[in-house]
Order: sequence, then structure tokens, then C-alpha cells
Amino acid sequence: MTTGPGRASGMILADEVWLGGWRGASVLRVRDGLLEYVSPAGVADRVDGHLTGAVLPGFVDSHVHLGLVDATGLVPGGISGVRDLGWDPAVASAWARSTDPSAVDVEFAGAILTAPGGYPSDRSWAPPEAVREVSTAAEAAAAVREMVGFGASVIKIALNSVAGPVWSDALLDDVVGLARAAGVPVVAHTEGAGQAVRAANARVDVLAHTPWTERLSDDEIAFAASRCAWTSTLDIHGWGERGRAFETAVDNLARFAALGGRVLYGTDLGNGPTPVGLNSRELAALGEAGLSIDDLLRALTRPASSGSFGARFTWIPGAAGRNARRGADWLGSASVVTVATMEEIYS
Repeated sequence: MTTGPGRASGMILADEVWLGGWRGASVLRVRDGLLEYVSPAGVADRVDGHLTGAVLPGFVDSHVHLGLVDATGLVPGGISGVRDLGWDPAVASAWARSTDPSAVDVEFAGAILTAPGGYPSDRSWAPPEAVREVSTAAEAAAAVREMVGFGASVIKIALNSVAGPVWSDALLDDVVGLARAAGVPVVAHTEGAGQAVRAANARVDVLAHTPWTERLSDDEIAFAASRCAWTSTLDIHGWGERGRAFETAVDNLARFAALGGRVLYGTDLGNGPTPVGLNSRELAALGEAGLSIDDLLRALTRPASSGSFGARFTWIPGAAGRNARRGADWLGSASVVTVATMEEIYS
């Protein structure tokens, strides 16, 4: 939840801090409206407030569709930021520009680039404005320029051979190259035999889902781990009921993570009965795939710049759960707290 109104200033003692790694008891300060790490506890002469529990960067869901949910539940549910991966770019741009302090922070892809007749152009959940059908490099360049012009921080592409046509390798390479030249990474929906490997071959930056339609070979997993990050989205396969797709995805992700592949926490929010906020089933599935509590925290957060947590942060009461099974429950008690309101949780 987000705490109520208040003010914060001076030096603050936190019982535990995680900032890319565990820092232990630490002194923090508020400067220019941002919460910053100062030093280990005991170094500062005095403190003006005390935060029990743990202070962590804001949690991010790296795969959502805000147009399909009531987003007002995200911040109260423990999520500070999201990456929207497919909607009308004009609408998504307005979400990202919102100055409402209670709203979730939004980065977005805008419309999904796909082959003519390709996924998701025929899906009822995707409005026409959420798709750009691209058949040439020139059309791809125009679509990339359009999305970047709206403020997109990523380009989303679809390689779904199960649902429809996909691009040739040459056009795929062109699209990825055009996005990279524009300074934005590429996130790919891959579905169907060979599509995840095609994306890795083309140096796509992130897969929007852990591959679930096929069990990748160990060599393919190793190749993917050296090329791109994977967004988890495990819970959408059964929403707690498991099944073959879930088991395949968990197996692929376990081997990917074991080889050092970068995992991003993402739920595909809006796809079925996924909870708005932190998804305990997603966290538990990531633990089942072998991710440690530190791995989970790296998946949930973005690297902090210069020791700053920003204007809002994650606060979790109680002792940190250092094993994945206990850690998933502990993470589920997270709250989003703003610098302007943090005095309400001082002990």
C-alpha cells in the first residue's frame, strides 16, 4: 500500500537495505526529494528517523497491458512501475505523462509491430491502434519513428508462428537494427517452434515471455542466456493450475537462470485472472525455477543510479526472508512508500 501524508527529512536509520545487494542496517537521507543511501549504520553521527524492516528499490512488472485492467490497484498492490507491452501509443503516452503521485510509473512500447496478418492483429483484446503491420524495412522505420515519437522506451515485436505469419530473418534483422539505431531496445513475443532462437539470433534484447511452446535444448538455452533477457510470465499458464505449458516454461527458465541469464519479473497483467499488484503465484513459480531471494529482487527492480532509490521505494516490514520459498511470502507483504509520506512508518 501507499502510506498517507507526512514529511521526511534528515538522516534515517533503516534496519535492512537492499540496493543491488544486501547492505545491512544503513543510514539513508532525503535530498532534493529523493531517498539516497549514505553509509552503513554507525557511521553517521545521528539519525532523525527509524525504519524497521527493509528498504528496497521500487518493484517493476515488466510485462503488463494497462488497457485491460484497472491500474489503480497496482501501487496499493506493491508495484511502483510497469512496462506496458502493447496498446494504442497515444493512450500509453498519456499514462506515462501522468503527474498523479498515486499513479504507477509507466514505460511503454506503444503498438506491437508484426507481419501483415500476424499476431495479434486478429485478437479481440488488441484494438487496431495497438498493432502496426509491417512488410518492408521502410514501413518498419516509419513504425519505429512513430513509437519513439510518442515516447516509447522499447519496441515490441511479435514472432508468433502458431497464430499467423512472421517476418523473414532479413526483415527481422532490419527491424531490430532500426530500433537499435533509434536508441530503444526490442522486446519480442515469441511463440512457436524456433521463434525464441530466431529472436536471440537477431539480438533482440528481451523476450516478452519465457518460452513455453517448446522445450529448448541446453545449447539453445545457453545461446539465449548470452544474448537476451527473459520476462518470466509463468503464472499465465494455468493461473495456479499448472499443466504442460507451465512445466515447460519453468524448466526452460530454470536452465536459463542457472546459466546466468537475466530474468525480469513480469506477469502479462491483463491476460486472464492475474492479480493487480504483486503476484504471489508468479513469485512462487520463480522460486520453483531455482531463483534465490536475491535473484527475485534483481528480477523485480531496476539498477539504482548512484545509490538513489528515487522519490518512492519499496518497504517490507519484518526480517528479510533469505530463502526463495520464505522470500516469496515476505515479498508479498511489500508496500510502496513515497519520500513525502515515509514518516508514517517510522518506528
